[in-house]
Amino acid sequence: MEVNERDPVSGRETTGHEWNGIKELDTPVPRGVLLFWIVTHLWAIAWWFLVPAWPLGTTYTRGLLGVDQRQTVEARVVDGQRERANWMERLEKEPYDAILADEALMQTVRDTGRQLFGDNCAACHGRDGKGRANYPDLTDDDWLWGGGPQLIEQTMRVGINTRHPESRIGQMPAFGRDEVLDRDQVRSVAAYVYSLSHPDYSTADNVKRIQAGREVFLTTCAACHGEDGKGNRDVGAPNLTDAHWIYGGDLDTIIASVHGGRQGHMPTWDERLTKAEIRTVALYVHDLGTQQP
Repeated sequence: MEVNERDPVSGRETTGHEWNGIKELDTPVPRGVLLFWIVTHLWAIAWWFLVPAWPLGTTYTRGLLGVDQRQTVEARVVDGQRERANWMERLEKEPYDAILADEALMQTVRDTGRQLFGDNCAACHGRDGKGRANYPDLTDDDWLWGGGPQLIEQTMRVGINTRHPESRIGQMPAFGRDEVLDRDQVRSVAAYVYSLSHPDYSTADNVKRIQAGREVFLTTCAACHGEDGKGNRDVGAPNLTDAHWIYGGDLDTIIASVHGGRQGHMPTWDERLTKAEIRTVALYVHDLGTQQP
C-alpha cells in the first residue's frame, strides 16, 4: 500500500498532487463548515415539505403550512381598501370647499394624488406637472377651461376633443392651409399676436404689418380670443397676451400655428378612474397651482 508523503511543517499527509513544487495537503473540511452545510441542506429539505415548492403539471405541492401568497396579497388588498374606504367616501361625496378646508384630508390627497398623477398624467404633463412641449403646465394659473377643482374634474371626466358626448371641444382652424387667409395675412396676424406679449417688437420697421395684423385678428380671431387677445376660458381659447404658451410663443411657431392650426387632445378618465380617484387628482392638480410662489 502506498503511503502518502507527510508535510514536514504541518505534519499532514499530502494528496500526492504537486504543481511547480507546491504539494497539496490532505486537509479535511472544517467541522463548522461541514455542520453548516448539513444544517442548511436539512432545512432546505424540510422547507420543501412545509411550503409550496414543486410544480406538478397543472398544480404544485401545497406545503404542510398552508402558505398561499395569492391569499396573502388578496388579504392585504382588502385591508388596504378597508382603510381607504372612509376617506375615499369623503372625497367622493363632500363638497370641494369642505375638503380644501380639512388639512389632514388634503395631506392624504397630496400623498395619494401624487401616485395617481404619476401613473396616469405624468407621461404628458411631467412628474412635476410643469408640462413640456405641446402639453400645458398645470402649476401656473393659466387655464383653458378653468382651474378650479370642479372644472378640472369635469375636464378629466369628459376629456378634450374626445368621443365623449360632453367632451370639451377646442380647435384652432388652419387659416393658412385651408386658404382662409393668404400668406401675407398669416404673417401679419402672427406678428400682431407676437407683439401682444412682446411690446418691444413694435418698431417703425414693422408697425404697418402689426396694424394690418390687428385688422385680420379682429375679423378672424377675436371671436374666440377676444378683441384684447386675453382669451375665453369658456371655449378653451388661450390668452395670447401672457408668457404661457402650449405650442410655443416665438414668432415662427405662431406663424406655424396660424397656418396649420392646432387641436389638442386629452383622454376621458371616467372609465379608467373611479369618481373618488378623479376628484383626488383634480384636487391634487389644483393644489399644485396654489403651492407655487
